[in-house]
Amino acid sequence: MRISSTMMTHNYLKQLNGSYETYTKLFEQSDGKKLHRGSDDAVGYSKYLRYQNSLTNVQQFQDDITTAVSWMKNSDAALINVTERMKEFKGKVTQAGNSTNNESDMHDIAKELLASVQEMVSDMNAQIGDRYLFSGQSDTTMPFQISDSKKSRGETKTLSEAQASYFNDVNDKTTVTQMLKLKGSDNQIYYMNVANGNVYTEDFVENGYKDKAVDGSKVAPGDEAGTVSGWGGSTDVSTYFDKYGVINADGESFSADINVGGEKVSLKFATTKQYVVEYRGDAKYISMVKKTGGVDRATDTVNQTGQDVFGSDIFDAENSPASGTAMLNNLLYTVAKIDSADYHWAAADGLTISDSAHAQVLGAQTTMAARQQAYTAASDMLTTQDESITSDITDVSSTDVAYLATKLMEYQTIYSLSLSVGSKILPGTLADYLH
Repeated sequence: MRISSTMMTHNYLKQLNGSYETYTKLFEQSDGKKLHRGSDDAVGYSKYLRYQNSLTNVQQFQDDITTAVSWMKNSDAALINVTERMKEFKGKVTQAGNSTNNESDMHDIAKELLASVQEMVSDMNAQIGDRYLFSGQSDTTMPFQISDSKKSRGETKTLSEAQASYFNDVNDKTTVTQMLKLKGSDNQIYYMNVANGNVYTEDFVENGYKDKAVDGSKVAPGDEAGTVSGWGGSTDVSTYFDKYGVINADGESFSADINVGGEKVSLKFATTKQYVVEYRGDAKYISMVKKTGGVDRATDTVNQTGQDVFGSDIFDAENSPASGTAMLNNLLYTVAKIDSADYHWAAADGLTISDSAHAQVLGAQTTMAARQQAYTAASDMLTTQDESITSDITDVSSTDVAYLATKLMEYQTIYSLSLSVGSKILPGTLADYLH
C-alpha cells in the first residue's frame, strides 16, 4: 500500500488535534470540577444531578426552618411577656381580695389591672417585619383590638376545680366550666347551666354543693332551683349574646320564670359594663414544612392563633372558630368587678379567672416550645444531610488535583513533542522549497 504525504499529514493532524482536545478537556478541570457535561462521565453525571436535587431540597427545608424558628422565637417572646403580665395580674387580684381595701384602693387596683390587659393586647399584636404573629393566615391584619368604650357584657360564673367536678355529670356527657349569671326578681343571684337550662341558687353553687360532694356525689335532680322552660342547650347562648359576650336586643328582653319555695321568680341576664377585646385574625395555620412528606399540622405549623392562646368560653358555644379573646375578656370582666369594689368576688371568682387565663396561655407557650424544639431537631438533621450530600457531590464531581496536574504535564509534553516532530517529518510545501 502506498503511503502518500497527504495521508501522513492527515493522520498526524488527527492525532495532534486528539491530543489537544484531551489536553483542553483536562484543562477544563482546573476549576475544580471534573464534570461539565453528561458526556464527561454519564454515570457520574447522573449521580451528580441526583445529589444536586437532594441538596436543593435540603437547603429549601433549611431556609424554611430558619424562617420558622425566627417566627416562633418572636412568638415565644411575646407569650413570655403575656405570662409575666398574667402573674402580675393575679398578684393584684389577690391584693384586691383583701377586705381592708377601701373603694379608692379598689379603683386604683382596677386601673393597674386594666393597664396590664392593655399591655397583653399590645404584646399579642407583635409583628415580624410587616406580618402579625398571632393573626393566623390573615397576617397583615392587626389581630387584637380593645374597644374605646365599655359595653354591656353578660356576667358569668367561672367554676373552680371543685365546683366543676361536682357539676360535670359523666352521664350527661357535657363539660361545665362556666355558668351564666342571672338576676332574680327576688333580688337574688342565680346561675344557669347553659347545657340543660338548670338554674341553681348562688348559695348552692358557692357552698351548698360542698355538703353533697363530700361523699363523691355529683349533681343530681333536685339540686336546681328550677329550669328555664324551652331552653335548647348551650347553642342558645348565641341567640342572646355575640361571640364576645356582648348582649343583644333579644338578650335585653329575655325573661324566664321559675318557682323557688313556692314563689314565682322572674329571671333576667346579669350584665356588667366593661371593655371588650375583639379578634380580627383567623383560625388558620401557617405551615413551613421541614422534611419531605405530607404536612403534619401538629408539628409543621409555626403560628398560634387567638383561639390557641386565649381559648374559649361560654359565649363561644355556637361559634366556629371561637372568638379568640375569651380569656382577655374574662380578665376585663375581672377589672370591672374590682372597679365596683367587690372584694369578696375578687377573693374567689377573680382568682379562679386569673388562674384559668394563666393556665391557658402557659399551655399555648408550651405547645410553641415543643414545636420550636421539633424544628431545631430537624435543623440538626438537615445539617448532617447537607454535609453528607455535599461530600457525595465532591466525590463524584471534584477533580483529583494531583492526578490532573500529572496528566496535564503529560499531555502538554506530548503535544509539544508532536509539534516538534511534525515540523521535521511533514513534507515541505512549495513555499518551503522556494525559501
